[in-house]
Amino acid sequence: MSESTFTFRVEETLKAEFSSAAKANDRTGAQLLRDFMRDFVQRQNDATAHDTWLRQQVQAGLDAANAGDLVSAEEVEAEAAAWRAETRRGLVRAPKA
Repeated sequence: MSESTFTFRVEETLKAEFSSAAKANDRTGAQLLRDFMRDFVQRQNDATAHDTWLRQQVQAGLDAANAGDLVSAEEVEAEAAAWRAETRRGLVRAPKA
């Protein structure tokens, strides 16, 4: 893997505090900055992947709705009522701590 230098400006007090905090954790500032950069890139990749997944789910729902593949409000409520009843039965049967 090739490496390059990344230069940026930062306040002297922040640099000193960061260096001290890094040293207290047996790390160099460069090690921590590389870790922070990797974490940031990973979070961005995860967010992009989630956004793509969500858009696909929304489109699938729109396509299903446009094709007439719908569930009525009454069916949804009946299923939710059954789920709530089952949950209540489970709570009643649960042993007390």
